[in-house]
Amino acid sequence: MSPGRPAGLRPGWLAAGVVTVLVAMVFGLAFGTVSLPPGGVAMEMINLLPEVQVDSGLSDREVAILTELRLPRVVLGLLVGGMLALAGAAYQGAFRNPLADPHLIGVASGAGLGVTVAIVLGAGAGEGMTGLPVGVPAAAFVGAVGAVALTWVLGAAGGRNRSPATLILAGVAVSAFLSAAQTFLLQRHVESLREVYSWLLGRLSTAGWHDVRMILPYAVITGAIVLAQRRELDVLTVGDAEATSLGLHPQRSRYLLILAASLGTAAAVSVSGLIGFVGLIVPHTLRLVVGPGNRALLPLSVLFGAAFLALTDLLARTAGGDAEIPIGVITAFLGAPFFVLLLRTSKTEPT
Repeated sequence: MSPGRPAGLRPGWLAAGVVTVLVAMVFGLAFGTVSLPPGGVAMEMINLLPEVQVDSGLSDREVAILTELRLPRVVLGLLVGGMLALAGAAYQGAFRNPLADPHLIGVASGAGLGVTVAIVLGAGAGEGMTGLPVGVPAAAFVGAVGAVALTWVLGAAGGRNRSPATLILAGVAVSAFLSAAQTFLLQRHVESLREVYSWLLGRLSTAGWHDVRMILPYAVITGAIVLAQRRELDVLTVGDAEATSLGLHPQRSRYLLILAASLGTAAAVSVSGLIGFVGLIVPHTLRLVVGPGNRALLPLSVLFGAAFLALTDLLARTAGGDAEIPIGVITAFLGAPFFVLLLRTSKTEPT
């Protein structure tokens, strides 16, 4: 593999990603039940910078809506979207499978089962501001790692000649099993049904900055590990034998990437619920535009994934009028046709 410039992150694409995030942020802050002028919102965001004081033209009430209600939600959406897209790109590279996605290979379902267990067993004690037990991220991580391990074992049963779809079929089986376990658990604890069901549909409602502070350390750890491994991920695409000859330890790198991606997925799922297909749509769209090199793909996945979910959340908040549409429903409407198209056009290759 050539380490030439086309595989690297070009400044133009980095600038486009940053601008897209800023635009998504301004739109997410400006529009909702109460619409605010985008120009005033942008100026108020500048006003939040240290040692900066400008007149945004917004009233005290509008500033309160902006900073106390919408800003925490938009920032949470940026974090969740960036983590899910980064995790999807990491899974696709680690498994050498273009169809791998946190939602499709059972990771989100495993994290969901872990969260359900935490809600059922921890409800009423040690809760955060949003009502979720403080141990939710740890429970989600255990469930996510267990699910990805089970999917990997089942997918490996096809041997060297297995197709990329084998992993997806294994993920479907694991997701079905975990969903059955989750349903059984909820049947035994009906009092938690409403809370868990609301969470399963996916949402970014937040009370202040609690959720942002809760998942920020996980986002930093996931981003640091996966982005630091982006060159190793490029080497993994040539196969384990070739990677070993180049001085890489394929299994060690793969396990590290999978664990880091599972950590990010678990943290995202613990506060947002099951939001599917972000890790499929964003990396694949970027791969078609900027190429398969992970040195560019991974950081751009963070930026465009963040913007994608912030804009999707805006659509969820405004498209249904007074009733907010669960964000998981919106991403499923967008992702399901995308997945079918991708499945039809993907080539059957050994993994």
